[in-house]
Amino acid sequence: MLKGLSTVTFYSPDFEAAKRWYTDLLGVAPYLDTPAYMEWRIGDYQHEFGIVHSSYATSELSRTADLATVGQPAGAVVFWHVEDVPATLERVVAMGAKVHDAPRDRGTGFITASVIDPWGNILGLMYNPHYVSVRETLVQA
Repeated sequence: MLKGLSTVTFYSPDFEAAKRWYTDLLGVAPYLDTPAYMEWRIGDYQHEFGIVHSSYATSELSRTADLATVGQPAGAVVFWHVEDVPATLERVVAMGAKVHDAPRDRGTGFITASVIDPWGNILGLMYNPHYVSVRETLVQA
């Protein structure tokens, strides 16, 4: 039934600061940039990553609160494959993110970590051997 990751969206009340932060992290500007929503296509499969201005959020909490000041990051953690979890973690922390979960070896080559971005969203980082295997299979095809 689920065919694959389509779009991941975060919220931010400081839209311009979020744009600068994620543009710096991702190395590219958003391809879609409106007052309500901005979106990047990133990674090997051009997955969509977007930020919704908090004033357009569907929940009252997201519209009225800066989740980082509430101190209660919530929701699912989406893990993005990275080639080097500790190095990526170091970079995003230097950019102002806070460690949510330190690097953990999950066994059989899977390593995870997560951070809380400056707006209270949880960003998961993972070295995922399955992702590497699928990518290699598709490149060879």
